[in-house]
Amino acid sequence: MAQSNAVNAPKGPMLTDWRPEDPQFWGSAGKAIATRNLWISIPNLLLAFSVWMVWSVVVAKMPAIGFDFSVGERFWLAALPGLSGATLRIFYSFMIPIFGGRRWTALSSASLLLPAVGIGLAVQNPDTSYATFLILALLCGLGGGNFASSMANIAFFYPKKTKGNALALNAGLGNLGVSVMQFVVPLVITAGVFGAIGGEPQTLTDGSQLWIQNAGYIWVPFIVVSAIAAWFGMNDIASAQASFKEQSIIFSRKHNWIMCILYTGTFGSFIGYSAGFPLLMKTQFPAVEALNYAFLGPLVGALSRAGTGWVSDKFGGGRVTFWTFLGMIVAVGGVLFFLGIKDQPGAFWGFFACFMALFFLTGVGNASTFQMIPSIMRKEVPRLMPHLDAAATLKQSERESAAIIAFTSAIAAYGAFFIPKAYGTSIAMTGGPEGALWTFGIFYAVCVFITWAYYSRKGAPVPC
Repeated sequence: MAQSNAVNAPKGPMLTDWRPEDPQFWGSAGKAIATRNLWISIPNLLLAFSVWMVWSVVVAKMPAIGFDFSVGERFWLAALPGLSGATLRIFYSFMIPIFGGRRWTALSSASLLLPAVGIGLAVQNPDTSYATFLILALLCGLGGGNFASSMANIAFFYPKKTKGNALALNAGLGNLGVSVMQFVVPLVITAGVFGAIGGEPQTLTDGSQLWIQNAGYIWVPFIVVSAIAAWFGMNDIASAQASFKEQSIIFSRKHNWIMCILYTGTFGSFIGYSAGFPLLMKTQFPAVEALNYAFLGPLVGALSRAGTGWVSDKFGGGRVTFWTFLGMIVAVGGVLFFLGIKDQPGAFWGFFACFMALFFLTGVGNASTFQMIPSIMRKEVPRLMPHLDAAATLKQSERESAAIIAFTSAIAAYGAFFIPKAYGTSIAMTGGPEGALWTFGIFYAVCVFITWAYYSRKGAPVPC
């Protein structure tokens, strides 16, 4: 019996009939449902990034309120959310097919209340130990984990022709949470936004006052609203359901591991630079008020990701990724040049401009690499599983693509730990961050070669 071209009217949040590749289905009902889920997903992901990266701002203000930790200790606090977030992403990668997109989005967003409230309470107590702050930094990784499940969820909703742009919007506007946080937090910590409920301010040596607790508290009402919106407004897709065993086939896929390397070069750089940028500026250019400018980097990276997904859909993700990595090598060279003359007039602005170029290119590369994954698996699954019919092949490629997108995001998120930690280690060993930056540039050169060899050259094994 032929399947209806209309969506089965759901009695609840579960979609039992979902065929985004069917043009009639997509036009009549699918697109509207997918769009609703996307636009609820985005603010939930934005808040996740805001909470995940909040330590990048808090650590810069801790000495002013009496927590006189060393530079190395503060780099650890900035880096640990990246470590825990990346590790949680490995588990979150497989949660959507097990629990459903609606339920998992709502629950994972609600979990952000733990670090948000915890930071607000801890910074008000001058006796709070460094170990407590380490635990709170690790809890902020809950926000980092959300990205993997969010991207896997949205991947199920869209057809191939618009999947790249949808993923770019979800990720790009979600990534915007880093910039929003780095812009909002410096503002809200200067005022008693929550009145007596928010607690007393911290008085600085110059007599001014700060409400550092607002760095955590400001997100609480938005988290509550977004989690409720996800629970009541999003959907689960019945055909996306799969056990961990069914999804674990991706560990035997060569291109899963190759894309982990490439996405580490793009997203790992974006999130690592975001985490370390405020403190890097503060240590290398102490005369500059770093927090006035830090938010611009993640803003540029997030907007370029959201706005350039169509470029890869049109010209091919492999080609765009290749040129992106070449550009990143040049930008790192520029950063190194201006650090070498950092005592000269105008050096900061050259350093800053090169970092803006890096952030922009990471956004372009984030969009292009995620566009590549579904294209790769659409070609690989028929080759690897020729016994499947057309419908089963499509379903398998979609399932594997979603799992790979989530898993690669987990591996790449370790950049949020390694980049700030690399800065700290390089400064401790050599007196400056140049050693870390040289390492990043060499890694981008490796990514250029991998992209060319497998995806962008004429006669590549999997052109995309």
